[in-house]
Amino acid sequence: MRRAVYPGSFDPVTLGHLDIISRSSKMVDELVVGVLNNSSKNPLFSVEERVTMLEEVTRHLPNVTIRSFDGLLVDFARQCGARTVIRGLRAITDFEYELQMSQTNRIMCPELDTIFLTTDLRYAYLSSSTVREVGRYGGDLSAFVPQKILEQVYKKFREVQ
Repeated sequence: MRRAVYPGSFDPVTLGHLDIISRSSKMVDELVVGVLNNSSKNPLFSVEERVTMLEEVTRHLPNVTIRSFDGLLVDFARQCGARTVIRGLRAITDFEYELQMSQTNRIMCPELDTIFLTTDLRYAYLSSSTVREVGRYGGDLSAFVPQKILEQVYKKFREVQ
């Protein structure tokens, strides 16, 4: 069975993330979307909220499962039985960072390969940081996040203001 992990913070999940999830789910038997609980960041959404949002927007993809994790990606991949990591690239600056991370992961876990997918051009500019910035000032998020979670995202911004 070909199992891959697509890790990220997903704070919140964007249409760009969903594009990578959808496309990569067609390449493997099972895709595990790993929601990182990063103690060095101050996320807008809790890990549980991010997992729930991802479950909602990927419900139509039968071979996708959502799990939270903390610690090293290589340890999470081993726990999942995955030998492949999926990473999305928006720009050349993403590639430099992602290449360094994939090489580091390969040193720690030689059996773990990384596949880079370039984002659909419609989402090349899009990041969760952009969504949070626009949302913080009450902007229209409908072009950035999946429709199914749009109201939940708006609600969160109303709560934190």
